[in-house]
Amino acid sequence: MPLPDRRRVTDIDALRTIANPVRYRILGHLMAVGPQTASQCAAVVGETASNCSYHLRELARFGLVERVDDGPGDARERPWRSAATGWEFRPADDARGDAVAVDANRRLAHAGIEEEARLAHEAADGYDDLDETWHAATIGSTYNLRLSATELAELGGRLDALIRPYIALTRDDAPADAEPVHVSLRAFKRPLP
Repeated sequence: MPLPDRRRVTDIDALRTIANPVRYRILGHLMAVGPQTASQCAAVVGETASNCSYHLRELARFGLVERVDDGPGDARERPWRSAATGWEFRPADDARGDAVAVDANRRLAHAGIEEEARLAHEAADGYDDLDETWHAATIGSTYNLRLSATELAELGGRLDALIRPYIALTRDDAPADAEPVHVSLRAFKRPLP
């Protein structure tokens, strides 16, 4: 089993790079299914292979993806993979007041929300096409909690510990019928007027 390698990215230029919706989708796809060529990524994100190659090179420039050295084929068809098994994207703690860092982080947050919504809408559109097992297993729960900031941080840590053994890039004991599954958890202080 590959060892978990969760990295925190604080570089503002890297945050700007991953905030691009196509790059965000490509990285998410690589995290979900493992190594893929630019052509395979293109089929998923709806871009040309050459455009995906460009975006993959941009992601590689900041150490977010890397070529699979032992992959088959020529350079155009050699697979790429995520450079880590997990990512945390946010500006450095001392950059919180930096307008450029705040903007990069906000754009990245919105890219993530938009991608999660896109995936959820696509899944909802295909919900009736699922076999009975996947239909029954699909989760659509919303919770409104009352927590302190300390409790929220503790809850996040506990949920992470429950989910971490199932991460696609580090799991080698998955059953034969296992499929890529998207789990999205966002918890925040509810905006009130």
